[in-house]
Order: sequence, then structure tokens, then C-alpha cells
Amino acid sequence: MDVKLAQCFLAVDDHDKAIAFYRDVLGMEIRNDVGFEGMRWVTVGSPLQPDVEIVLEPPDASPDASPADKQALNELLAKGLLRGVIFTTPDCDALYERVRESGTDVLQEPMDQPYGVRDCAFRDPAGNQLRFIERPAS
Repeated sequence: MDVKLAQCFLAVDDHDKAIAFYRDVLGMEIRNDVGFEGMRWVTVGSPLQPDVEIVLEPPDASPDASPADKQALNELLAKGLLRGVIFTTPDCDALYERVRESGTDVLQEPMDQPYGVRDCAFRDPAGNQLRFIERPAS
């Protein structure tokens, strides 16, 4: 079976702040910026992975969510309790310094993990947890 990841979704409450972070701090490309029915979706991706995209969407974008569910999602996002994304990098320490210098909320400084990677973690401007792992040299 030939299955590959194409898109994943992250909730954001301010697309302009998210664009500044993902484009200007992490170096991602803006691939799409769409408005529809008062909402906005921005698609970003690494130039190194042209076939993988992260869609930055409003937390209440699901048409099937009840008003109470939409409110709950907004509250979870505000608390930083929605899951995020894990990225790889060849140099965790250099990436950490670049992201930290941008003023981003640090969750974990670079450290060697018992399961064989070096990683660090931040919150994006919306509160999503982003982890960056450096795999050991082969």
C-alpha cells in the first residue's frame, strides 16, 4: 500500500501572527491563503517537503461542531491544550536559538531523550505545541 501524509491541521486564532511565525521564524512557504464564509485558512509547508502541508485553520471551522463544541475548542486553544506537530531538524540547538530569539514561548530547551533523539519544544503564537527533533547521525 502506498500511503503518505498530505496535510495536517492546526487551529490558530490569529492568522497574521501565525504567518509571521511559520514563514519568518521557521522559514516555511505560504502556499495558500483562502477566505470563505467569514473564516480563513492558510496553508504553509517546508520548501524541503513540497508534498506535505500544514493548514492553519480557525478552531471553530468544523461545520459539524455545535456552538458548545466550538466554544470548547476556542477555550482549549487559549489554554494551549490542543496537540501540535513534531518537526525534524538536522541541528536542534541552532533551531532552538533562532526560535527562542524570536520571543516564542519555550516549553523545553534542547535535551537528549532516552529514546535516542535530541529535541526541544515551543508554543506557536496560538498556543499549539511544536516539538523539533534531531535524529542521531546514522
